[in-house]
Amino acid sequence: MGLVVQKYGGSSVADAEGIKRVAKRIVEAKKNGHQVVVVVSAMGDTTDELIELAEQVSPMPAGREFDMLLTAGERISMALLAMAIKSLGHQAQSFTGSQAGVITDSVHNKARIIDVTPGRIRTSIDEGNIAIVAGFQGVSQEGKNITTLGRGGSDTTAVALAAALDAEVCEIYTDVDGVFTADPRVVKKAKKIDWISFEDMLELAASGSKVLLHRCVEYARRYNIPIHVRSSFSGLRGTWVSNEPRGDQQVEHAIISGVAHDVSEAKITVVGVPDKPGEAAAIFRTIADAEVNIDMVVQNVSAASTGLTDISFTLPKAEGRKAIDALERSKPTIGFESLRYDDQIAKISLVGAGMKTNPGVTAGFFEALSDAGVNIELISTSEIRISVVTRADDVNNAVRAVHSAFGLDSDSDEAVVYGGTGR
Repeated sequence: MGLVVQKYGGSSVADAEGIKRVAKRIVEAKKNGHQVVVVVSAMGDTTDELIELAEQVSPMPAGREFDMLLTAGERISMALLAMAIKSLGHQAQSFTGSQAGVITDSVHNKARIIDVTPGRIRTSIDEGNIAIVAGFQGVSQEGKNITTLGRGGSDTTAVALAAALDAEVCEIYTDVDGVFTADPRVVKKAKKIDWISFEDMLELAASGSKVLLHRCVEYARRYNIPIHVRSSFSGLRGTWVSNEPRGDQQVEHAIISGVAHDVSEAKITVVGVPDKPGEAAAIFRTIADAEVNIDMVVQNVSAASTGLTDISFTLPKAEGRKAIDALERSKPTIGFESLRYDDQIAKISLVGAGMKTNPGVTAGFFEALSDAGVNIELISTSEIRISVVTRADDVNNAVRAVHSAFGLDSDSDEAVVYGGTGR
């Protein structure tokens, strides 16, 4: 029996009853002979409530103080969970991210983990304690300021600790029974996947699947940490994410792993760009300097009469204003005519490693969208993924149509989302 890292999301610890239910599951793992380290998120919607409170006080809260505020949610959860475990007769110690040795860069609100030095955690579990760590947070290497890791930060904390402690597995507990072939809130007949490779899971995560975030999966792949995605509301076996199936996970790798969608992106079109070397580079250097991440990029064919072209790209809605402002400041240098902004879009992606050896997948994907009356605005492909941008109003019908077209619908009971959020 080795060391296990367990992570519990906000829906799992949303109230006192949830915390007590989670404490019983943790104690059970301890009784089974495991050393247990737990990473916990803030209770329910606590983080969102703190963000709203900050915005009421200041329209643009300073990054350092904003991080100090947001980390309060996880500190509440970790302390309450430690209390619940102690009431069951077992010893537990709670640790903030900095106390747990999570070292990050100095970027507030979306810091990246540089190193994990879990000396205090190792000492605690060697003394027989269950260690409870606040997820989503760390301390900057320079300045020793409190930082937060951004969206999915608690998942990343859990995998990083699992790698640093050489854990057997990182168990991610959520409010669904595993990774499904589509969002079970949208596709009621979505199938639970028993095993999925890191490669396919990375593509699903990058394409909008919310059960695991991209940074978490990338970290697990880099350090070869198996992830077991399970529900904290049931005792069912979940989905294993790893390099190769292990033991009784010997399953045939499906042609299509799943259909993901994302409604959190917007589209910017830079109109009237001079079609000459260096113009695209100038546009995307401007975006990079504004610290904005982009996703899909399409450049139109240049108009022969004008020598001008249009360049469109997608980015997170939350960073749309920042990107527009940066481009407007650079307009005299770049020389484009205008900008168009559209935040009523959605991205739909078909993912599967088997796609690269099976002709007809691309045709089937576009036929399914056509039959559903869905118009396509942008297209992006890789060896194991096809993504398109459509109108946001069409996304649910599009996902269901593609899911059915590739035979992914389950014949059994409908998928259950216990907590209502799918995370």
